[in-house]
Amino acid sequence: MKILITQVAATKDRNLLALEEEYEKRLSPFLHVENLTVPASKSDDPKKSKDEEAKALLKKLDSDAFIIALDPAGKQITSEGFAELIREQRDFGPGRIQFLIGGSHGLHDDLLEKSHKRLSFSKMTFTHEMVRVFLKEQLYRAATILAGKTYHK
Repeated sequence: MKILITQVAATKDRNLLALEEEYEKRLSPFLHVENLTVPASKSDDPKKSKDEEAKALLKKLDSDAFIIALDPAGKQITSEGFAELIREQRDFGPGRIQFLIGGSHGLHDDLLEKSHKRLSFSKMTFTHEMVRVFLKEQLYRAATILAGKTYHK
């Protein structure tokens, strides 16, 4: 199964990048993860920023993938529910999931509308760099749940 993580701006924080790389390494026996990064807007205006970033992100959308937007207003699910979502897409869907992670102002409405599902990790606000770590850890947790491994307790 292929996982595409399409995001605004590369991770700059060395510590968070190291965590991302660790989870990508752990995921490699289970899932193929590919990161697609677009540049962040230089504008401080939220609307202009979201418009500019949406243009770049829309060009990266995979029409063959099940698209999941990470959005604070999205649905919150358990780790087991997340694993089940991955399993459904692996076994009955296109075998490809594309996660969308917006920049500091979030995702444009056009991207939210093109998504098949919207998920939220919390009602709290996190940096988009931290969300990447959370996503990769949850992907690893889901993979171990599906493989019957003991990581998830």
